[in-house]
Amino acid sequence: MAVAEQVWIPDPEEVWKSAELLKDYKPGDKVLQLRLEDGKDLEYCLDPKTKELPPLRNPDILVGENDLTALSYLHEPAVLHNLKVRFIDSKLIYTYCGIVLVAINPYEQLPIYGEDIINAYSGQNMGDMDPHIFAVAEEAYKQMARFRNQSIIVSGESGAGKTVSAKYAMRYFATVSGSASEANVEEKVLASNPIMESIGNAKTTRNDNSSRFGKYIEIGFDKRYRIIGANMRTYLLEKSRVVFQAEEERNYHIFYQLCASAALPEFKTLRLGNANSFHYTRQGGSPVIDGVDDAKEMVNTRHACTLLGNYDSYQMGIFYILAGILHLGNVEFAPRDSDSCHDPLTIFCDLMGVEYEEMAHWLCHRKLVTATETYIKPISRLHAINARDALAKHIYANLFNWIVDHVNKALHSTVKQHSFIGVLDIYGFETFEINSFEQFCINYANEKLQQQFNMHVFKLEQEEYMKEQIPWTLIDFYDNQPCINLIEAKMGVLDLLDEECKMPKGSDDTWAQKLYNTHLNKCTLFEKPRLSNKAFIIKHFADKVEYQCEGFLEKNKDTVYEEQIKVLKSSKFKLLPELFQDEEKVISPTSATSSGRVLLSRTPVKPAKAKPGQTSKEHKKTVGHQFRNSLHLLMETLNATTPHYVRCIKPNDFKFPFTFDEKRAVQQLRACGVLETIRISAAGFPSRWTYQEFFSRYRVLMKQKDVLSDRKQTCKNVLEKLILDKDKYQFGKTKIFFRAGQVAYLEKIRADKLRAACIRIQKTIRGWLMRKKYMRMRKAAITIQRYVRGHQARCYAKFLRRTRAAIIIQKFQRMYVVRKRYQCMRDATIALQALLRGYLVRNKYQMMLREHKSIIIQKHVRGWLARVHYHRTLKAIIYLQCCYRRMMAKRELKKLKIEARSVERYKKLHIGLENKIMQLQRKIDEQTIVSFSFIVTIIYYVMSLTCHLITIMYLSCIFLNTFLGRQSPQDYHMLNEDGELWLVYEGLKQANRLLESQLQSQKKSHENELESLRGEIQSLKEENNRQQQLLAQNLQLPPEARIEASLQHEITRLTNENLVRAVMLLEQSWSLTSLSVPLSSHWFSGGSLLNVEVSSSWLSGRYYNVFYFPSEVGQMENISPGQIIDEPIRPVNIPRKEKDFQGMLEYKKEDEQKLVKNLILDLKPRGVAVNLIPGLPAYILFMCVRHADYLNDDQKVRSLLTSTINGIKKVLKKRGDDFETVSFWLSNTCRFLHCLKQYSGEEGFMKHNTPRQNEHCLTNFDLAEYRQVLSDLAIQIYQQLVRVLENILQPMIVSGMLEHETIQGVSGVKPTGLRKRTSSIADEGTYTLDSIIRQLNSFHSVMCQHGMDPELIKQVVKQMFYIIGAVTLNNLLLRKDMCSWSKGMQIRYNVSQLEEWLRDKNLMNSGAKETLEPLIQAAQLLQVKKKTDEDAEAICSMCSALTTAQIVKVLNLYTPVNEFEERVLVSFIRTIQLRLRDRKDSPQLLMDAKHIFPVTFPFNPSSLALETIQIPASLGLGFISRV
Repeated sequence: MAVAEQVWIPDPEEVWKSAELLKDYKPGDKVLQLRLEDGKDLEYCLDPKTKELPPLRNPDILVGENDLTALSYLHEPAVLHNLKVRFIDSKLIYTYCGIVLVAINPYEQLPIYGEDIINAYSGQNMGDMDPHIFAVAEEAYKQMARFRNQSIIVSGESGAGKTVSAKYAMRYFATVSGSASEANVEEKVLASNPIMESIGNAKTTRNDNSSRFGKYIEIGFDKRYRIIGANMRTYLLEKSRVVFQAEEERNYHIFYQLCASAALPEFKTLRLGNANSFHYTRQGGSPVIDGVDDAKEMVNTRHACTLLGNYDSYQMGIFYILAGILHLGNVEFAPRDSDSCHDPLTIFCDLMGVEYEEMAHWLCHRKLVTATETYIKPISRLHAINARDALAKHIYANLFNWIVDHVNKALHSTVKQHSFIGVLDIYGFETFEINSFEQFCINYANEKLQQQFNMHVFKLEQEEYMKEQIPWTLIDFYDNQPCINLIEAKMGVLDLLDEECKMPKGSDDTWAQKLYNTHLNKCTLFEKPRLSNKAFIIKHFADKVEYQCEGFLEKNKDTVYEEQIKVLKSSKFKLLPELFQDEEKVISPTSATSSGRVLLSRTPVKPAKAKPGQTSKEHKKTVGHQFRNSLHLLMETLNATTPHYVRCIKPNDFKFPFTFDEKRAVQQLRACGVLETIRISAAGFPSRWTYQEFFSRYRVLMKQKDVLSDRKQTCKNVLEKLILDKDKYQFGKTKIFFRAGQVAYLEKIRADKLRAACIRIQKTIRGWLMRKKYMRMRKAAITIQRYVRGHQARCYAKFLRRTRAAIIIQKFQRMYVVRKRYQCMRDATIALQALLRGYLVRNKYQMMLREHKSIIIQKHVRGWLARVHYHRTLKAIIYLQCCYRRMMAKRELKKLKIEARSVERYKKLHIGLENKIMQLQRKIDEQTIVSFSFIVTIIYYVMSLTCHLITIMYLSCIFLNTFLGRQSPQDYHMLNEDGELWLVYEGLKQANRLLESQLQSQKKSHENELESLRGEIQSLKEENNRQQQLLAQNLQLPPEARIEASLQHEITRLTNENLVRAVMLLEQSWSLTSLSVPLSSHWFSGGSLLNVEVSSSWLSGRYYNVFYFPSEVGQMENISPGQIIDEPIRPVNIPRKEKDFQGMLEYKKEDEQKLVKNLILDLKPRGVAVNLIPGLPAYILFMCVRHADYLNDDQKVRSLLTSTINGIKKVLKKRGDDFETVSFWLSNTCRFLHCLKQYSGEEGFMKHNTPRQNEHCLTNFDLAEYRQVLSDLAIQIYQQLVRVLENILQPMIVSGMLEHETIQGVSGVKPTGLRKRTSSIADEGTYTLDSIIRQLNSFHSVMCQHGMDPELIKQVVKQMFYIIGAVTLNNLLLRKDMCSWSKGMQIRYNVSQLEEWLRDKNLMNSGAKETLEPLIQAAQLLQVKKKTDEDAEAICSMCSALTTAQIVKVLNLYTPVNEFEERVLVSFIRTIQLRLRDRKDSPQLLMDAKHIFPVTFPFNPSSLALETIQIPASLGLGFISRV
């Protein structure tokens, strides 16, 4: 030990004090010269026996570490000081100690348990984040998925925060895993907490919500690691609290919740009152807890019961029993001849449903059973009170067990459990002034847990050494097996206690004597107090504890009168007998003791079923025996799992927030095994570095020639030079192991080397600065002289000018003052006159205005009254007219219906046609030949209109009907004289048969046409191949020849089309001629047939004249259609005329699904984005919508838009995790939306269009509603795109922005603890800042290729940068190792690279840079000076984008990496908090990384003309055609 070394010395008040060595220590010195931190000098005497030196203090750079095992010197004062610094200065309540998480109760609500914190820890390695209960839970969850079942053991004193820690661990599992069913099992698991807290927690002097029982909860998971159920086991409920509470304590919460809710209507029958009115709730004198509303807590408890399936009927049953216990406590006992109040007992019996006389009798009497007779004996008042209390405790304990069983049933799952995580919330080591049976059981359980903990730590150390192939040496650690044997072995304390309970006259005194005789002076762990014969002392692993024997036997038996139980079993109330069903299986007729009491269980563990041949003696299980069995079962469960340890520490006994009592803390550290972990670690090689970490940290100690390509060999060479004693370190496969203190030695050498380098740099820079300063001062002096002399001369000249000017100014100033005074008086006079005159005129005007308005109001009111009267009259007249007209219309309708049924009606309908036929008849009489041809012409005309020969039949029938209707009855015989009517009838039948035959022929002709169409398709394919060959030949020609060839080809194609159409027209005319000839041959004579053929030829000639010149008609008539087709076509040179497309696409209704499938579902974005125009699918869909709008087909429009939207949703659901797919459809959806706006016909959108585009606007439908649907769809796609971006970027951000050293050598690696090295997930590759920038480039290029709107790209980039900034800042706020000056420089450099990327992409105005402002300010906060008030003011003004909580958190986490950096003082942080107390910002610590900015889609019209869009064949859309 050398001068200036810092050491720790014991202190009665602070436990350990820090001191500095003033004089070098030499072997043999008995006194050390020390100086305390307060400046006092001290002579410290060494122990003459051990001559142990005081423990050394760690370097300041290591103080405040996340993991205590990262400390170079591992001992009690170092651990205590590190915890105190983290708790008091940094406000950090969690610290790792190897495999143990030390949690200090802050007695204050901290914002570190929100869902954002859970998300931040989810999926993270345990050593990567600051210590937290969520980190332990995440480690257990991940190891469960990889290895086997896990358990989290939470222990500590009452009030240390065990229950809260266990509750947060369970909440973490419920949040990150989710439920495997729709029953929300995770909510039920969390709902069990308020129930168990209400019936098992109470206020004590140490804790307002102290758990008075231990519990082990197994949370079950399925194969997908989702919660499926849970199971709870409880241990050692403190039943004595039901009947007795110490001063300032309360009974269980549920009793006070009932009393607070007594006014509720459903609780009237319980006949409850204030808590002070019951004996069992007023003994502590503290019925109210500050800040707790018992009535509100009762609502939460009932809600939790309902969630777990305990509905109102069961709940009221429980409340009846609890209320009965309260009334039972008010039952008093008095002599027979005195007056007593029986109301409490009457209420108790009514609530329990038992007979009053029986319960009153057995509360005052007992039954004695002998071999021959049974006696009933009255008992004393004291015994009666004890029996009453025993009954109350027994009822409550059974009710507690019943509730636990029902909670387990509610949490039970039918799904097979794949694995589980157990959470053990159990009492820590306890020692009081008076320790009884409860403390004995608690300390016994802690002995078992400590043994399991020691073995696990020892096993981990051994595995680490073997893995690294380090020579294994046996580490001596404390083995508490002898203490466990003293308690549970044969003839141990519990064995002797059970034996004494079986004795008829056993007592606490005789049991104490047996203990003395058996163990005193035979076991070193057992002692007898000097001044007592009714106590004993056991040396536990934590401390010596003196136990008072009084009450051990009674509490171990835990008895109650059997007759009272029988009365309760006979209750009419069905729930009450259920509480005692399990006892019937345990209690045999001979199990009663001589005192007539029954041995009962204290634990909810059900006893095993009796085997044949077992005696009743085996059923007499005492509390100690059952507790030992349940403890063995618990240890078996824990040993079958991988344990994780949480040790809760109570910082003070007064519940003061962030107050650290060193005495109480060190007492608990010793008791919970933390120091034992430190001792085991320190006995071996506690400090462990990977070779790369060692090289990065101590590179400054190496010379250039020492650096080899092999890092391992380099580290070996350097260590051999720095540390001569090879026993101080060992080289493993991947790590270097150091003995305690060696890291501190290396840090000292490193600091000295850096200090020497700094001095040299400072010397050189200071000399350079002084030389520059001197040269500047000399030059400045000469310049100043020159300017001063010139200034003096100018000042004198200025004085002369000022003197002259002053006289002139005075003259004008005096004149100005006088003139100003006159002007003011004149203006004031004029203003007063104007105001007065204006006032009078305004009054007169107001009076005239009021009169005028009154007249107007009267006019309007009278007019309104007249109009109202007129409208009423008019309405009544119209109503009468409507009624009358309706009546007349009904009559007319009735007449019309009658007429419609008559033949005359049909005659009237055809009266017009009959007139025409009569006119034709007259013409027939005048000219027979012309009439026949004219009739044929009329028939042909009707046929051409209706396209069906049935019209001819109908006209003929009407003609005959009309003709016959005009004849008289006498004329019928004349007409039918030769059978003409029969001939007509036969002619009609022949016409029908002819029509049927023609129908068959038409059917055959259609089939022939189908075959011809197939042939045409084949010919078109051949023509297509020929065209492709021709196109390939044209491409090889020069440009001029290519244009001429294409024109020639187009002319030839058009000529061929004209010829084919002409042939088709000829065929149609011939078919019409052949159709008309047979009809006329049946109806008319042979001479008339010629005229019909002539007229048909004439009609055909009219059709031919449409297509051919008159001179060519005769030639075309002589050529058959087959000759025209077979004749070779001569190319004709005519000018080409382009087809005028309308920018529409036509498709058939049945092809809609095919369109959606080819264009949306099966489309691959990668090929489309590279080869086709951006937004092509959107343009095609809109052109299809335009055509449906052009046809005025609303059903087709609606169907197409619906199918499109559903198709896009289906694609995104199927490939929603692919960035290119989501980006592609976001771009196309926006383009489709813009097209609907651009061509909607609205004035605001049309102003951006060209005249041609305005012609393409939709004409029939307003698609505003579908625009809204598409806008909503685009928002959903955008949000999905953000989620995809986040999933891709998330693994890169922390590594690239925080962990990777972009600037090499700026930040040195600090010593790391055990947690960093035992991470459950191996390193899968490191991301750098370049990885992030490459990914950003990929995103940007994909969006640009897809044609995404520039404004939308800016919004996506802004969201990406927000995610990067939020995730980086959140991790910075949760990682103490990242809060340093050098890391701030790294972050600022990384941010500058991101800004440079924005400049390269021209996105600086996107708002992305602003989203990084909190991260930039956090990095600046790490780098600025943090000492004076001016620094605090600068920080407050600089960190405007950070919340107060974030600023304080960064300052608390700030950790120097080198000794040249200074820690932030607590006083400085307090100054910052005072300056920021008025700032109105969110108390939330972390940024919401899931936040998505509102997205907008600014209108972006397209300049692309729809008629120019070509549909590539690769899309497979040949079934649609351009229009």
